[in-house]
Amino acid sequence: MKLRTFASETPQPWAIEAPTPLAPRPRTLAETGLDRHFLAELVVKHLHAGGVLTLSQLSERLTLAGSILETILDFLRKEARIEVLGSASGGAELRYALTDRGRIAALEGLLRSGYIGPAPVTLNAYTEVVRAQSVHHKVVTQADMRQAFHGVLIRDSLLDQFGPALHSGRAIFVYGQPGTGKTYLSQRLSRLLGDAVLIPYAIQIDGVVVQIFDPVLHQPVANARQPASPNLCNGHDPRYVLCQRPSVLTGGELTLDMLELQYDADHKLYRAPLQLKATNGLYLIDDLGRQRVAPVDLLNRWIVPMDTNVDYLTLSSGQRFSVLFDVVLVFSTNLNPLDLADEAFLRRLGYKIRFDPLEPDEYERLWRLVCQQMGIVFDADLLHYLLECFYARDQVPLLPCHPRDLLGLIRDHCRYHGQEVEQVTLENLAFAWSSYFIYPI
Repeated sequence: MKLRTFASETPQPWAIEAPTPLAPRPRTLAETGLDRHFLAELVVKHLHAGGVLTLSQLSERLTLAGSILETILDFLRKEARIEVLGSASGGAELRYALTDRGRIAALEGLLRSGYIGPAPVTLNAYTEVVRAQSVHHKVVTQADMRQAFHGVLIRDSLLDQFGPALHSGRAIFVYGQPGTGKTYLSQRLSRLLGDAVLIPYAIQIDGVVVQIFDPVLHQPVANARQPASPNLCNGHDPRYVLCQRPSVLTGGELTLDMLELQYDADHKLYRAPLQLKATNGLYLIDDLGRQRVAPVDLLNRWIVPMDTNVDYLTLSSGQRFSVLFDVVLVFSTNLNPLDLADEAFLRRLGYKIRFDPLEPDEYERLWRLVCQQMGIVFDADLLHYLLECFYARDQVPLLPCHPRDLLGLIRDHCRYHGQEVEQVTLENLAFAWSSYFIYPI
């Protein structure tokens, strides 16, 4: 499975501090929202995996304050599941290890759930955090759009459609010919998502743990993680990771099962579906209609979340639960929208944004810009020849992807012949054109 992520190329100054006082660090067992027996089982699984551990090490592994863990360790000691060892040579902390009874308890716990990680947060607590940092709270202005797309040649009319769509809470449907810049510009919307958000390592639903944080898709804010001290009680709850707002992209590899809870029966683990990992951020479904599932089935999967802002997921036991659907959902396709869904469904999407080929003057501006970026002398006469003799002859639309692709081929041609890429010639232009386009056999 191939997943791609995208984020702003330049870290933004407003993405460095946690939203406070959201998700304060718990100081007591009751404030975690978790059951004592659940945490006791998680502790013995950590000791089973890590061997002899100190309180600081357990605090770091479970991301819980030492005062909370001391309560759990005292309970486990009374239950004869752990034993307290002396401090290691040169150390000041006591060490904890499992007894035979504790090892049996750990193995029984692993049969129920293979999760060994930071303590999860409750579904209710997670829901409050998601609601408080909703991606739709930020109002995107025309000035914001112009700044985010500075240096990018794009029609103002397109920007003025994308802007209101971002904070509307409604899905966005982007369509047009291949190469018109739909995916690139949709990805760049991540620049407008705003401040950093808290993403939990995992959530708990009636004793079942679902992993959410994904190091492949989530990008922690630099230096945001708090020190793992058993006595530290300030700052946000370290069961959350402070990250840039998620930006997830999937294409033709997307299947319906990727939108449901992923259960690993061998390891007894639940992992969140893609849209849950994209919560409080943006999820772009690219190449709609190219998936190995019927477009109507894929689109129908989104009807309830789009209408109610709530998504329903099902555990392997058949138990269903709901989560907030707080995502900027973007569909992008090269196909005719009416071939993918009927008009009734398309009306639900709210914003339909069409990308068309460039006008000649727009193409010239883009060609000139790419020449400047590549260090190639712009030749107006040669560009005119390209438009009149190549594009017109072969009836090829003027697509935004062409200048960079054609000039890139020209650069490759020159390097092959040991030439400096200073100026485009008719010879290497013809080479690039014949190499780029396919002609019928």
